[in-house]
Amino acid sequence: MIRTIAAVTLGICFLSVAAGTASAQLLEKKTISLAAAKKMAAGAEAEAAKNNWTMVISVLDDGGNLVYLERMDGTQLGSIEVSQAKARTAIEFKRPTKAFQDLVDQGQPHLVTLDHITAVQGGLPITVEGKIIGAIGASGGTSAQDEQCAQAGLNALGTP
Repeated sequence: MIRTIAAVTLGICFLSVAAGTASAQLLEKKTISLAAAKKMAAGAEAEAAKNNWTMVISVLDDGGNLVYLERMDGTQLGSIEVSQAKARTAIEFKRPTKAFQDLVDQGQPHLVTLDHITAVQGGLPITVEGKIIGAIGASGGTSAQDEQCAQAGLNALGTP
């Protein structure tokens, strides 16, 4: 009986060590929740409504997958894809899309030939604890108006 108890105890210890080793190889990361995406979209929508603008607001996770999309009444259909493209650019290049708009304005139009770059202001990464967990994109107004709404969405979430 003592041998059986010892064997079971040894087996449990082995499984615990193996599980500990496996978990040490895995990363934990924060991700954008649907509730957070809706909160951001509400903040962006409120900013747009306050200024009598119509917008499409897209929130994507860190893999570029759509978490939430809102199209305000009367917003042009083309802004659906544009808002997502702006958010995707912000994720893939880890910076606001305004950085690319500025480079194009400074005489580097070749940037628009690169895949997945939307060089128009209005896409912002969502950063938590120094890590990008997604992005928000807005489209429907001027590029400055789009970014103003996207920033309002970030502010609603409480991220910088």
